[in-house]
Amino acid sequence: MTLVQVLFYLMSFIALGSALFVAATKNLVRSIFMFFITLFALAGLYVLVLADFVAITQVVIYVGGILVLILFAFMLSGKETLNIIAEQRKPFISLSKVPAILLACLFLIVLINVIFKADVDHLGWIKNSIALKNGIAPDAAMTENIGINLMTRYLLPFEAISILLIVALVGAAHLSRKESGA
Repeated sequence: MTLVQVLFYLMSFIALGSALFVAATKNLVRSIFMFFITLFALAGLYVLVLADFVAITQVVIYVGGILVLILFAFMLSGKETLNIIAEQRKPFISLSKVPAILLACLFLIVLINVIFKADVDHLGWIKNSIALKNGIAPDAAMTENIGINLMTRYLLPFEAISILLIVALVGAAHLSRKESGA
């Protein structure tokens, strides 16, 4: 095994382990800090696949933006609101959660199917990226290349991230406001 493979497995283990801890724990503070670890492990994975810009964006936007918003929303929410949320917890598997669990299992089956059927050694964009020395032509301007790629090839993920940021901001604002009658 090479050093890159060892680092990949280590970062993958850290990302998956901390994400499972975030989903399984009932302590909100520990969940937020483990989410911090998850996001940094994902940034490490991006660095390993030579996507430095995406790794920096991951750290700046997600760790620096969304996670701080979640942390402030938690700190600003009153103790009464947190107690009400804790009292309203239902068992993990209830009848109302069955469609969500089925949908999650379906997505997992599709994801596993795609992973096993993908022939990653013969993908055209990987060969072109290696041929162009990490995907950027030597004479291309870095900022211009990033802008063109963001507005053409990566427009859908770029817009999805912007929607996710708006949802996180609205959620943080909703959690941090004080209830008038409580």
